[in-house]
Amino acid sequence: MKKFALIALTAMTLLSACNTISGMGRDVSAAADAMSNKAESAKSY
Repeated sequence: MKKFALIALTAMTLLSACNTISGMGRDVSAAADAMSNKAESAKSY
């Protein structure tokens, strides 16, 4: 029973970490896109 609980807890932790990292990746990507667009609009040539 203890082994099953440990496996279940580990699986839940890993799955929640994947969602968090995925969300962080999307946020960083959106910020990079915004900075890139701002740099393109600031070009004077």
